[in-house]
Amino acid sequence: MKRRHFFGSLSWSMVGLGLATSCSNSKENDNLQHAEPSDNQLSGRVPPYREKIKTTFTGGSMIGSNDRVVLALIGAGDWGTNLILNVVDINKNVEVKYICDVDDTRGGRAISELEKTQKVKPVRVRDMRKVFDDQEVDGVIIATPVHWHGLATIWACQAGKDVYVEKCISLNIGEGQKMIEAAMKYERIVQCGTQNRSAPYALSARDYIKSGQLGDVVAVNVMELLDGPVPFNEKKGEQTPETIDWNMWLGPAPDVPYSVSRNKSHQSYWDYSGGMALANGSIHQMDLARIVLGDPGFPESVYCTGGRYLFDDHRDIPDYQAITYDYGNFVLTLQSGEFTPYMLKTEPEIRFGDGFPEWKQNATKIVIYGSKHMMYVGRMGGGWQVYDKDRQIVAQESGLFPLKAHLGNYIDCIRTRNQPNGNIVEGHKSATLIHLANLSYRAGKKQLYFSGEHETITNDQKARELAAGTYRKGFELPTEV
Repeated sequence: MKRRHFFGSLSWSMVGLGLATSCSNSKENDNLQHAEPSDNQLSGRVPPYREKIKTTFTGGSMIGSNDRVVLALIGAGDWGTNLILNVVDINKNVEVKYICDVDDTRGGRAISELEKTQKVKPVRVRDMRKVFDDQEVDGVIIATPVHWHGLATIWACQAGKDVYVEKCISLNIGEGQKMIEAAMKYERIVQCGTQNRSAPYALSARDYIKSGQLGDVVAVNVMELLDGPVPFNEKKGEQTPETIDWNMWLGPAPDVPYSVSRNKSHQSYWDYSGGMALANGSIHQMDLARIVLGDPGFPESVYCTGGRYLFDDHRDIPDYQAITYDYGNFVLTLQSGEFTPYMLKTEPEIRFGDGFPEWKQNATKIVIYGSKHMMYVGRMGGGWQVYDKDRQIVAQESGLFPLKAHLGNYIDCIRTRNQPNGNIVEGHKSATLIHLANLSYRAGKKQLYFSGEHETITNDQKARELAAGTYRKGFELPTEV
């Protein structure tokens, strides 16, 4: 494929969609509903949501710039609290009515800070369905563990709420598809929490590559190499604290006894996450790489190796993964792990200033290799620089941390009904790359081939079964949204 075909259309109506997969637990559980593997590639069917994608929403009413937007936070940990306080800081005509968390020990800081700012104390609730029942609420910010993202988004759309959902937006392919269906059917704004979508430097890097000045792009390397987590051992028979609704915390996940490790280190378990380094961190760089490459469709194959080399404990998630995505006309590789204290994130003074990272030991960089030059791109601020064969910088642009811009875009879209920068379709495609890597690893470190048209793995039954996802009774994904 020639470079002139490298960049796809950014139109929603022309969006290229492909395979996504699952990070769900495949073990048997009497209370779980098991979705059957799809044979779409045999029947000729394509995923139904493709026929429902809308470029604009005509239903619902716009909210004027002087009218109040009413929000609720669902998932009031440190990051959720940070999100909601930033929203209020940059949008003075926003009121937060609810702080929702299944754990009563969380959310206190958000409530106390918001009470000072907006003069109205938010209501604390445990069950998100109480938020959805309130017709005054315009939108929600979902910052729960990943296993709740899909169902919470669908419920919110069904209740007529707009959504900001944190990354990784889904636990498996079915969730991503259903989230798109719900957003389109109920004409809801769904902004995904991959904030680089609101970074101007990401778009200028894309334009530079598209201009041909980098040459033909053949190889892309993405990195997420950080310091490691603390090892832990899951204790049995721990008493569930009275301050937490453990049944609601589990939600769609398998019914297991409470443990501190599952509660506090949930990103170490397949039931709740695709991994701290991969699904929580690498998703930012993978989405950013897709932006600067013109949002290509899905790869033709993926291979993931790795393992638990450092931590011999109860975690499911490997501490290092090396992944190769073959797109047919270029190859993207990803290194994702938590064992490198000498690799460092971009410094705050660079992310909030005009400088550039020290690329050699930058833990979250993207390197794009063209036939003429090479480009470094920084995540969440840090900009981009292009080097030639003489080690000289031939082009560059600094960039700022785009969180507030991304949150501001969400509020703007609630008012205008325009599609947000981090729309659910592109969020689904980027999340798919994370799921594919984990499926390859969990299927025995096997190279997986799939049909992008039908979103179906074509060469491994175990991977298809893992991709289907499992849901506890009472928390199933709806067949019809």
